[in-house]
Amino acid sequence: MAAEMTTNARERSRPMTAEERKVIMASSAGTIFEWYDFYLYGALAAIIGAQFFTAFPENTRNVFALLAFAAGFIVRPFGALVFGMLGDMVGRKYTFLMTIVIMGLSTFLVGVLPNYESIGTAAPIILILLRMLQGLALGGEYGGAAIYVAEHAPANQRGYFTAFIQTTATLGLLLSLIVILSVQGYVNGNYPDVPLMKDGVAVLMADGQPTMVKAFNAWGWRVPFIGSIFLLAISLYIRLQMNESPAFKKMKEEGRASKAPLSEAFGNWRNGKIALIALLGLVAGQAVVWYTGQFYALFFMQNVIKIDSFTANVMVAWSLILGTGGFLVFGALSDRIGRKPIILTGCLLAALTFLPVFNLLTKTANPALYSAHQTPVTVTAAPLDCSFQFNPTGTVKFTSSCDIAKAQLARTSVNYETIESAAATVASVKIGDVTVESYDASKLTGDDLKKAKAAFDGSLNTALKSAGYPLVPADNLTVAKAKNFVDIFTAQKLTIVFILTYLVLLVTMVYGPIAAMLVEMFPTRIRYSGLSLPYHIGNGWFGGLMPATAFAISAQTGNIYSGLWYAIVIAVMTVVIGTLFVPGGTHKKDIFAGDSAR
Repeated sequence: MAAEMTTNARERSRPMTAEERKVIMASSAGTIFEWYDFYLYGALAAIIGAQFFTAFPENTRNVFALLAFAAGFIVRPFGALVFGMLGDMVGRKYTFLMTIVIMGLSTFLVGVLPNYESIGTAAPIILILLRMLQGLALGGEYGGAAIYVAEHAPANQRGYFTAFIQTTATLGLLLSLIVILSVQGYVNGNYPDVPLMKDGVAVLMADGQPTMVKAFNAWGWRVPFIGSIFLLAISLYIRLQMNESPAFKKMKEEGRASKAPLSEAFGNWRNGKIALIALLGLVAGQAVVWYTGQFYALFFMQNVIKIDSFTANVMVAWSLILGTGGFLVFGALSDRIGRKPIILTGCLLAALTFLPVFNLLTKTANPALYSAHQTPVTVTAAPLDCSFQFNPTGTVKFTSSCDIAKAQLARTSVNYETIESAAATVASVKIGDVTVESYDASKLTGDDLKKAKAAFDGSLNTALKSAGYPLVPADNLTVAKAKNFVDIFTAQKLTIVFILTYLVLLVTMVYGPIAAMLVEMFPTRIRYSGLSLPYHIGNGWFGGLMPATAFAISAQTGNIYSGLWYAIVIAVMTVVIGTLFVPGGTHKKDIFAGDSAR
């Protein structure tokens, strides 16, 4: 294969050979499988949270499950450092092999890990450790794949060919959703419901009958994780057929490889400032747009506007099918007009439209909930009675009357305002013209506490129902519901798909050209390390923490849309910094120039 490749990288403006195209597609296929492994957890976060975090309250369980998902992102920059260094010193191919093995085995082990009911607190701890291993592997994967493709591509088509790598994250998510939907439909259709267990005893309903859960929620969710072992085998076969990047081989043969890529990339201001500008002026905004447009949109539908998980997955899957081509379109366009204007325009559009788009999503997907939001709801409480509602570890006990009221409102996706009143001794909730008084759990015990809780919950739910809040899913005939994967051809469901497709197109704008842009900002000798760290800090920390952060902000402020301000502020920051400091015209740059040792 190497004989078919020109040895002069500066003259690579010809069309790619069939063998080179095969190498790039093989690289992309392996990366799709790795993203599939990583995103299985995100797509099943709510179900896994119920399996591994059952000791915690429902709201905390949701946040904790998202943080376990985010754990894979928090460690991604460390994976970028470790594998980036190896990639610059040892080579792209062998780093690929290491990352895919770590990712594949970690995913398989999640599938066979006993839940909280079986082994107690060891279950969530091991789960988060496995997520961290996945994050380490992914931290080394993306940079290598993007560089490998860019160093093979014709100089005037780097944006287009690296865009194939950019599709892998979305295609991996799409593959995970399709597998989940298929397994979910088969398992629930062929296996009976399972009693919900707690401390070895079935949880009973009010009528004395056991609480039943769907077979997929009980055990079927493990099948996609366990089945990933076959994808690992395929990925290993693909990676073993790949040869080393010709640019790296040439650099190695000429003795120009860096002996200390980390210190060279980040130990001096000349290279360090490039990484900082890349992070704040490109990647941070790209990351929040990516995760808002795909993952938070899915979480928002399932957990905030109460769309059942099957329907939400179907809607997102169709939006990915319709919108994924945008990666190639914007990647190719960036070869003609540049990367910077496309990425920053995508960030700006996201900042301007996120709030109205998510508002429209609620109005379309759950009209009854949207209509209920028009009824004013207020919580009146003493300032010191209200605590910050973010409790990821489940160790904080919220017992004040204000906290109890807010927690109950958050569970039912109520929009509300908080009125501070020093004269208030017990918090109260006003829904329209009806006022319901909360209770202070710290001052009650035993039957008195149970009676107070029952009285408050009953009165609050009655008032919310009168205001039009659809508290019982079976009674909400306006909410979107798909019976199968192709059940989208109604005005309501098609509108949802088009809204989500718009969000995906924003993702393709910011993500399609960014691989080529980052490759062009760093010299070959430190490219793996230099590119990987800002990319994974941006996507691991700014982007990966977006769902958990947005959920917590919304719960605290009492508005289901307020968490979007996290993404909006970061996107605007990227537009400003990117406009001022990110260089333009990198699409015309010779990426092999300036590689001599310094």
